[in-house]
Amino acid sequence: MTFSRAHKSPLLWLGGLLVVYLGYPLVAFVVRFITSPQRGFHVPGLFPALWISVSGATVSLAIVTVLGVPLAYLLARSSGPIATIVGTIVQIPLALPPLMSGIVLVYLIGPYTFLGQLFGEHLTDSFVGVVIAMSFVSSPFLIVASRAAFASLDTGMLDVAATLGHTDASRFVRVAIPTAGHGIRAGMLLTWLRAFGEYGAVVILAYNPASLPIYTENQFSGRGLPTTLAPTALALGVAVIVVLLSRVQVARPASRRPSVPEPRAPETVTPRPVRFDIDHHLGTFHLALARESATTHLGILGPSGSGKTALLRCLAGLNGASPGPVWYGDEMMQHVPVERRGVGYVAQGFSLYPRMSVWRHMTFAGATPELSAYWIEHLRLQGLEDRLPADLSGGQRQRVGLAQVLCSSPKVLLLDEPFSALDMPVRLELRRELRRLQKETGLATVLVTHDPEEAAFLSDELIVLADGAVLQSGSSRSVFSRPASAEVARLLGVENMNVATMSTSSTIDVGGGLLPVPVTEIAVGAAVWWSIAPERVRVSSVVDDPSSDTADALLGTVVDVADMGSTYDIFVHVVDGVEVLARTRGALEVEVGSRCRIELDRSAISLWEAPSDLTGRSVIAAATH
Repeated sequence: MTFSRAHKSPLLWLGGLLVVYLGYPLVAFVVRFITSPQRGFHVPGLFPALWISVSGATVSLAIVTVLGVPLAYLLARSSGPIATIVGTIVQIPLALPPLMSGIVLVYLIGPYTFLGQLFGEHLTDSFVGVVIAMSFVSSPFLIVASRAAFASLDTGMLDVAATLGHTDASRFVRVAIPTAGHGIRAGMLLTWLRAFGEYGAVVILAYNPASLPIYTENQFSGRGLPTTLAPTALALGVAVIVVLLSRVQVARPASRRPSVPEPRAPETVTPRPVRFDIDHHLGTFHLALARESATTHLGILGPSGSGKTALLRCLAGLNGASPGPVWYGDEMMQHVPVERRGVGYVAQGFSLYPRMSVWRHMTFAGATPELSAYWIEHLRLQGLEDRLPADLSGGQRQRVGLAQVLCSSPKVLLLDEPFSALDMPVRLELRRELRRLQKETGLATVLVTHDPEEAAFLSDELIVLADGAVLQSGSSRSVFSRPASAEVARLLGVENMNVATMSTSSTIDVGGGLLPVPVTEIAVGAAVWWSIAPERVRVSSVVDDPSSDTADALLGTVVDVADMGSTYDIFVHVVDGVEVLARTRGALEVEVGSRCRIELDRSAISLWEAPSDLTGRSVIAAATH
């Protein structure tokens, strides 16, 4: 928005009014300070009071940071009544008037309390008392700001770090704190400024030694405004300096890459197919499925909310041991902590670390420089080693995420929707690249996806999942060639899903027309879903004459023709609720609006029993959702 447009906005005038309200008193004070012959710098005790406030606020900030940032991290990752109670307690000082905060603290460390007696009544009227009072009233600012910053973290980053071998403490220090740094710094600034300016709690708990606010109040009460100019000017100056320092961005040293003589290829691994028997509850959601086969490449296909990612987290160990036994090859992993499983986990959405260069991503799992250089070269990341994730394209970020995991020399590779955020050309390229890596490395893989083509291309075995339960499982070929139900067919992307009624054991009634189908045991009169591949449908022009119908054909009207480049997609309306798609590579014999005959290969028609009250329109609606 340009200034010429912005100055007409009411938002600018509303914001400007607040700026005037906040800025005018400061300007008036500066004018009075410059023109006044008496400012109060000569009054004894001024600079010691300033030192008490500065040092007390600094010590208080250090204490609150050391204790408050870990607490904020725990609160951000916790839920339930205990977390709610703790979160409420740490915010109470925000609601208490400062004087009452001091009174509350007297009941904790006053001269006649247990702690007061234990420390010889030196916790009040001392520098220690100043720090305690400042810490009590200022700590919520850091905890609240840090908790919000930690809560906004991509949990995938922490999950990936865990699978790369980092303990919870390491993830906190090396991932959470750097990533949430902006929020933590904002909280630290507010905490220091709040502690520096605290008066009420300090005056109750530690009148001596006098902090700058107490000193200023004493001068105002005893001598009036003139001698308060100096302490107020010092407070303003300190506040401005601290705010400006907080805005300074400390440049990170450039990541120095060692000289690598030659990239070193990883050692050949023995495939370790993943087997499991998972029974996991997540709120009201129940995930229950098992796998005993030993094929190397497993695909998990299902819609959003079916439990795919939850399953992958169970296999990685991110949900602990409670979901049930998991084997990598013959090795039982159920009670092995996630950081010691040696699993490679590529989280959905890349989950790269925004402050780490590509090279640091490679070495984050402890890989040698030679191995890091190998995967950088193998995944075509040369020249990108010093870039941050924000400077990479989507395809490059995906390669970095995959290379980082491969640098950890994992036993198995778990992939959560690895290409969902990429455009089609990049997706096809990386899909081919992953298939090549499957063959070259011998790694067992478990792929979670909602893309049937992706599942078929990268999996030897397929599990179709919905609502936490298995709809069908088996070799990829068997699942795709014979879907067990219409729901599975829909998830596999089967086209031409329509409804009909069984007329005989070998014919179906499609809106009054009889269509021969393979012999089935479905009862006569039952509602069925039927489907045929568009390539097995032939469309030809016909005169609008019922006698032109044949036993293996239906009459319809062409409603649309889509030129797909190498093929034509022809949409034919048969009756209300039934539309058949034909796909042809030859020249078009029909045009939109013309009557036509559609001939269907009887042997290619698939049937599934459907609810008896199902209508054509409801089937089409179900098939498109």
